[in-house]
Amino acid sequence: MKIETTDYQIAPLLEQEKVIDIIQQTEARLAELTGNPITLIAYSKTEGEK
Repeated sequence: MKIETTDYQIAPLLEQEKVIDIIQQTEARLAELTGNPITLIAYSKTEGEK
């Protein structure tokens, strides 16, 4: 899958340990429910975009 957009960027989650923990817990739970590995990708709206 290739996603190209200028509206979003990868969310800057450095030093946001609680947020990263929640994402990892959610990935693990979704993997349990689906039986397949799941990876969640966090995007944030690009500055200046509406």
